[in-house]
Amino acid sequence: MAARVCTAARRGSVTRRHEECSLMAGKAALPARRSPRVTRAAAERFWEKVNKVGPMPAQGLVRGACWQWVAGKTAQGYGGFHPAKGEMVLAHRYAWEALRDPIPPGLVIDHLCRNRSCVNPDHLEVVTLAENTRRGFGISTWNRLKTHCPAGHTYSAENTYIHPRNNGRICRACARERDRQPHRLSSYRRKKEAA
Repeated sequence: MAARVCTAARRGSVTRRHEECSLMAGKAALPARRSPRVTRAAAERFWEKVNKVGPMPAQGLVRGACWQWVAGKTAQGYGGFHPAKGEMVLAHRYAWEALRDPIPPGLVIDHLCRNRSCVNPDHLEVVTLAENTRRGFGISTWNRLKTHCPAGHTYSAENTYIHPRNNGRICRACARERDRQPHRLSSYRRKKEAA
């Protein structure tokens, strides 16, 4: 019988066989960790829908061509694969689980090549949702890159208030200007200024 890979005693990228694993001494061998979705028939159908000579990524973060998903895609541009009847998984997640390890709960796959239909595992990385959002090109990234408010004041430490509820930045100079408007003054200050 072939030795099974120990999933409990990983040391970086090196895995040990159960016979050598000190954590498994006296315990029955565990099966290798693979997602139940990755079956032989489904895997063959999956790889028929992949073009491994796709475009080269525009980003300089990865090497090699993208493995382009050529079958159906979601509205957001990610590949969609049906490993079983009535089940749909994202193609890049299926490729990662088929060629690497299962994706831990609470983590997502980031496309380092920024090509949503790429399923090349060398172009993918398991990260938290917050890290994936930081790396992306969404509205939060564009706002984070802004150095000046719409009125032209710099977002410096002295001139910026961080809102406690949503971590949004508020320009203090603009807030002072806004608070001086007549409709924002208290009745006491309005009477004082009228006199």
